[in-house]
Order: sequence, then structure tokens, then C-alpha cells
Amino acid sequence: MSSGSDVATRIKELADQIAYHDQRYHGEDAPEISDGDYDALRRELEKLIQENPQFTEEAAPAGRVGAAPSAGFKKVRHARPMMSLGNAFTDEDVTDFLDGVRRFLGLAEDAPLDISAEPKIDGLSLSLRYEKGQLVNAATRGDGQEGEDVTANVRTIASIPHALKGEAPDVVEVRGEVYLTRDAFLAINAERAKENEKLEAAGKKPKILFANPRNAAAGSLRQLDAKITASRPLAFFAYAPGELSAPVADKHSGFLDRLRGWGFTVNERSKLCHTLDEVLAFYRGIGDVRASLPYDIDGVVYKVDNLDYQQRLGFVSRAPRWATAHKFPAEQARTRLKAITIQVGRTGTLTPVAELEPVNVGGVMVARATLHNQDELVRKDVRIGDLVIVQRAGDVIPQVVGAVAEEGRQRAEPFVFPTNCPVCDSHVERVEGEVALRCTGGLVCSAQAVERFRHFVSRDAFDIEGLGEKHIVAFFERGWLKSPADIFRLPERKSDLLKIQGWKELSFRNLERAIEARRVIPLDRFIYALGIRQVGQATAKLLARHYGSLDTLLKALQDAVAEVAAETQKRTAIITDLFGNLPPDSLQSEAVQSAKPLTAGAYIDLTNIDQIGPGVAGDLLAFFGEAHNLEVIADLRSFVTVEDVAAPVASGNPVAGKTVVFTGELVRVTRREAKARAESLGAKVAGSVSSKTDYVIIGADAGSKATKARELGLTTLTEDEWLALIEGN
Repeated sequence: MSSGSDVATRIKELADQIAYHDQRYHGEDAPEISDGDYDALRRELEKLIQENPQFTEEAAPAGRVGAAPSAGFKKVRHARPMMSLGNAFTDEDVTDFLDGVRRFLGLAEDAPLDISAEPKIDGLSLSLRYEKGQLVNAATRGDGQEGEDVTANVRTIASIPHALKGEAPDVVEVRGEVYLTRDAFLAINAERAKENEKLEAAGKKPKILFANPRNAAAGSLRQLDAKITASRPLAFFAYAPGELSAPVADKHSGFLDRLRGWGFTVNERSKLCHTLDEVLAFYRGIGDVRASLPYDIDGVVYKVDNLDYQQRLGFVSRAPRWATAHKFPAEQARTRLKAITIQVGRTGTLTPVAELEPVNVGGVMVARATLHNQDELVRKDVRIGDLVIVQRAGDVIPQVVGAVAEEGRQRAEPFVFPTNCPVCDSHVERVEGEVALRCTGGLVCSAQAVERFRHFVSRDAFDIEGLGEKHIVAFFERGWLKSPADIFRLPERKSDLLKIQGWKELSFRNLERAIEARRVIPLDRFIYALGIRQVGQATAKLLARHYGSLDTLLKALQDAVAEVAAETQKRTAIITDLFGNLPPDSLQSEAVQSAKPLTAGAYIDLTNIDQIGPGVAGDLLAFFGEAHNLEVIADLRSFVTVEDVAAPVASGNPVAGKTVVFTGELVRVTRREAKARAESLGAKVAGSVSSKTDYVIIGADAGSKATKARELGLTTLTEDEWLALIEGN
């Protein structure tokens, strides 16, 4: 070719042709040229790019040419959270899901409720953002709030369009699943096996074969070198919207039609169901053909088809109320139980673990499985040497179901649970009302310390990459990690760290970069990272939303600690006056059990938070009443900034940040829907009335809450007045 412009033009022509034929082949199953002709186009393009790398951008439409390796993945904040799904395992669970939707919406039992059903692809969730019809960003799900930028790699996937066909809003976010067919998975592992023969012949360490198509898809998508991703035949099913700058349909089934029109592949087995019987028949039909499908599925997803209903239903915790996943029965296998070991968790819980002869369960090699707790171990009567049944359902941790009877085989003696911690030798106790046995060693127990550090750096907490269990153990044993803040001091130990085998300048820089990236963290993730008993992600989000800032939360919980202490002291005095000097343990138990603030205050405010009862409140007070824990938090704050929670303030929204209480029977919406709507607008929903309440919404047959609201001079609204307020009427 005579000039650079001619080369660039030819590259662009080839890229456009390849993109067109990719869509015809992968997206529409209607190829127009032979495989040989297609390969010739791609070979010509790759040769031109190799000779003229300055024109790589012109080849972007073809996708699979690839790009230079990236130094790492940037983080991407999702415009709308990518939520996980609740699970249904039985027909009764599905019935409960549909009944729950009807109750929430206030629909009659026989009211029409269309459900969109589709196979649940066992792949990797992906979000694609298009602006003005062009693909500008692709991100993994990550923790649901923040994922990894894999745009360069996604451009290599043939079934993902680089530009939308036809008309579309200015901003279109499409969500779906990246997957590998079983044939592609087997081919990748076969290629790896060939490579391993050469590596072993050269005395080098072989590559690990992928366990299943999902792992292979995830590993292929998260390659730092997009050329490696391009060499793997990844595919994509689109199934849901994310952010849209303008509505495109009023039904989910209608949105799927729009996806097809824009050039996406939508699962051909998706179906609109009108009754419970149709829903369950779809599930059973998919189960019958599951083995013959070219891709792995682990269940069926049900979604309320009406998008207006979806909006009203909203979300609870990390899952939408308008969708659920109906999982297939757990897959099982038999293997021999070699040993039973005890694992000590971050809160001191002792968990028996089955050490197994490795066995393939649902495509995953399993060598360890949980035995849950002492009671379950006794109930199942599982013993070392037994042939046992192991099962795994979806992403659930493998578990031992029970032992298989074997005639003529002499069984070992039952396993004896230790009375002392196998790690620190501290006494083991059973907390009243719980099945778990716990080590009393606390901070003395190295297992608890290591597990707490692992939790602190985990994906849903501080998400510090490159700091796995092996490194945590090594740093802990050297005395470098005594509290969470020490993680942020690790970069200061560079000279010592580089003396450890396996640590080089590059690995240190990667760790330093990962630590620096977490100097700012949202409040809910910070709370979750502290590892407080009974405070998971959902509870951490509730606390963050309620208190808004770390300072407010700390003051409120310390006030609650003081209130409970004062009440305990008062009641102890009363008991002593009435009964004399009881044994200390009896007195303390009696006093503590009844120690709750009797008037409005920080404790009442805490227990008024939806889904936080006395049990969780007790664990929170135990944590924040401990001076050592407050010192840990203060130390952490010298290294990190904890972001306040920004209330979702809509234009003209008068209830964001306000505390509301609902009482009496509502007519136009259900109580659950009213609460969910208020929370979505940034309001705090409380369970009782206090001087801090801003609005009390009074329905029919309201009782003492309405009376107290009037006594306190609070603003009271009827249901109609409340709806008019939040809807701006």
C-alpha cells in the first residue's frame, strides 16, 4: 500500500467487515461467509496491525485483535448497584416468592402477575455502558458497588456489539453473563495439557487446569493481556438493564426485544409465564434438557415482567424483591473421609472440617467440606474412614450430607470435640442459646487474629488485592500485623519485606498500590471490615444509612453503651435491695438480661433500625464498649478516610434524611411497600415514635403510636397526605 492513510483505511474496512460477520455468526446464527474466508480477513488484519501498530485504534470494531498487556484493572463504580439474587430451592419457595410479591404490592391472590423466566447461566456477570450508541466501558460485577474495568478485553468478545443498532437513549447500560461453552472449555484445558507436557519436560511448573467453564470464563476475561482473552472463544448473553437515560419498554420481555434489536444475543429459551404452573413447568422443562445445552446453567431466574412493579418492589439487602433464582438440586458425590480437623474462625467459632479424598462434585474438585458444628457432627454420626456423601449447590460451601452404610466394615470411634482451642489452647465454651463452640482466647488466639485480618482485606471489606492468607500469616508471625492499621504501615517495611522469599520490587509495588487505593472507603464497608459478630454486609449498610457518618455512629453507640451500663447498675441495686447478696454470676445474669434503657435514647434509636433487634444490638454494644476496639478504630482513621453516606436526594424530595414511622393499616399501598419507598427516598424508617421522629403516617385503626405522636406535637399525616408529599402533588 502506498501510504499510511491507505493502510489505515484498509484496517478500518477489514475491522468493520469482521465485526459485521461476528454479529451474523455469533449474534444471529446466520453466517454469510465460510470459516476459511473469515479467517483470511482476520489474518490480513492481524498482519497489518503487526506491521503498523500505530493504527491499532482503527481495528477496534473487530475486537479480537487485542491490545498490549495492561498493568492492572482500574476500579469502576457502578451507576446502579449490580445486585445478587435471592434463591429458591423448592416449589414451595417459588410459591412463597410470588405470594410475597403479591403481598408487597397489595395484589389479590388471583390478580394477573406475569413472570419472565430464563436459564441462569453459570458465568461471570458483566456490565456494558453505551453512550450515543458506542461502547465506552465494560465492568465486572465485583462487590456489586464497584467492579473492574475490563473494557479492552470485552472488545475482543465477538457477540458483544461495539455499537448499538437502531435508535437508543444517549446512555444505555446492558447487563448480562460472559460464559464459555463446554466444548470451548474442554478445548482450552486440552491446550493447557499440551503446554504442560512441554513445561514438565523442561522441568518447569505446569499450569493448573481450569476446574469448570465458569472459572475458565472468569480467568479468560480477567487477563491483563487482551490478546489472551481474544484467543478464548468467550460469549455473552444479555438479560437486564442498568442505567438508562430514557425508558425503552414497560415490560422486561419488551426490554429483551430491544436488546435483540440493538444486536445482542438474548437466551433463546427465555419465556414469559402467566401462572405459577407455567413457571414450574418451565423450570422442569429446562432441567430435563440441561445436560444437552451447550453451556452450563445452575437454575432458572424468575423476574416480575412489569417494570413498574419492579420499581415499586425495589431491593432488600443485596437482592431485588422482584427476582429470584430457582436453583437445581445440589449435586452429590461419594468419597472417603480421611480426617476431621477443627478450623477456628475470626470470632473464635470452632468448625469441624472434613478432609476428603478429592472428588469431582458438579465440575469442581472438592477435598474439604464443612461439618457445620458439634451437634451436626453427632446427628450425622460421621466418622473418620467412612464413605460419605458430599454435596455442593451453586456457590454454597461443600458439605458432608452423611455417611454411607457399608456392611462388614468396622467403623472408627466417634470424633471427640476438643475442650481446648487447637491453636492457642484456651478453654472452649458453648454460648447459651447457640450451637457454636467458641475459643475464649480472643486476641491471644493467632487463628482468630489471622482470620480477622483475612476478613479485613476481603473483597467486600477493604478489598486489598495481593494480601492473601499466606502473606498475612507470614507478616503476623513476624510481628508486623498486630492491628488492622498495621496493614497500612506495611509499605514502610519495604527493605524487610523484600528479604522474604518470593517478594520482588514488582510484587511490593503492586501491594503498595493496592493499599494506597484503599485510603478512602465507604462507611458500610468500613463497618463490615471491623468483623463485629452478626454484622454482615446487609447490617453494615443499614447502620451506615441510619447514622450517615462514622463520628455519628461512634457517638451514638457509645451513648447506648453508657445507657445500658447505667440501667444495669440501677437494676443491680434494685435486685440487691430486694434479694440481698445473690451469687455474683446469678446477679450479673439477672441484671444484664433485663438491662435495657427504659426511655428514649441511643439504645432505643439503635433497636428501632429495621432488622436490628436486641441480639445484634448487644453484639454492637459489646464491640463499641471495648476500649481496645475504639483504639483500633482511632488508629485506622489516621490512615484512611471513611466516607459519609450521601442521602439519595431527588429533585424536590422533602423526606431525605427524615425519620418516619408508619402506624395503622394502609390502604393504597402495603406497609412493606410504604417503608421501602420511604427508604429509597433517603428517609429513615423507625419502629417507634420519639421526639426525633419527623413524620408519623397514620392509617386506619392506629393505636398508641398515633396517640404518642399527638402528645409530642409531631407532624402526623394520613396515607393520602404522605403519598402527596413524596409524589410532589
